[in-house]
Amino acid sequence: MNRRIPVFTDDPGWHGKRLQQAFAARGYEAVFISLKDCQLNLQPNEVGIKIPGFEDRLPDGVFVRGVPGGTLQQVIVRLDILHALTMLGVRVYNDGRAIERTVDKAMTSFLLHLNAVATPSTWVCESREQAHDIILRETMAGRTLVIKPLFGSQGQGVRRLEHGIPFPVPMDEHVDGLYYLQGYVDSGEGVWHDHRVFVINGRAVGAMVRHGSGWVNNVALGGRCEFLPASGEIADLALAAACAVEIDYCGVDIIRDRQGRLYVLEVNSIPAWKGLQGVVDIDIAQALVDDFLGKLGSEQSMRAVVL
Repeated sequence: MNRRIPVFTDDPGWHGKRLQQAFAARGYEAVFISLKDCQLNLQPNEVGIKIPGFEDRLPDGVFVRGVPGGTLQQVIVRLDILHALTMLGVRVYNDGRAIERTVDKAMTSFLLHLNAVATPSTWVCESREQAHDIILRETMAGRTLVIKPLFGSQGQGVRRLEHGIPFPVPMDEHVDGLYYLQGYVDSGEGVWHDHRVFVINGRAVGAMVRHGSGWVNNVALGGRCEFLPASGEIADLALAAACAVEIDYCGVDIIRDRQGRLYVLEVNSIPAWKGLQGVVDIDIAQALVDDFLGKLGSEQSMRAVVL
């Protein structure tokens, strides 16, 4: 078995260091590589994909910590590389299919809805007229909406839409010609909070409450973290969401409204866990690495049996 594991990321930072330490604790070397530096190499007698430092032999597995943004063509090819690695027998964690299902909020919402996982009412359209009708109908009925970028994280570009506010224009920096609208879930005016549950291999390994100074509670925007037991109805809902998108690991964002009802807001396939790590005892990076290596070992054992 190759003891070197590529970790796909453009910014290792705190999370990269934690993963590097966790791999080292199990006798592996984590090598940070950008998907931008990989290529499809489709020639006779070539393996098909070139990963820097692994030109002679593909790794047994890769850990995906980041897929860099770019043009539509660039992002498609970066995901193509993840898909191709899976087809070539490389264990990709999380794989391209899971990342596609969750980086695209519309597909995440659809899968949650399809699998009867509680999530806010959602509308996605390109038509300004359709969006205008939805916003007018909902706000005239006294309901508040939230508009979000289809791609994005950490609360960037998220806005509330209420009756009488200016309508988002099609080429707004964050709208970009597409309207992703959700019903606003009020967790308590002035005491805004939501929940993050970290799921690994179908198990809730850690959870926290995020308290915000405003209605967006992301840690990146100053949210305060507080320990929450990773059990009960919130954990059950997170597991149902992870199952709906078919993913190795994820961070599930859940909110409770004033009536006590729970809703899944998002499923994150490349979740940060620095804030969560500060309030839980489990070493999240080690739990991720152990799950990854366990799946890698199981697949190699199965291949050996077949051979």
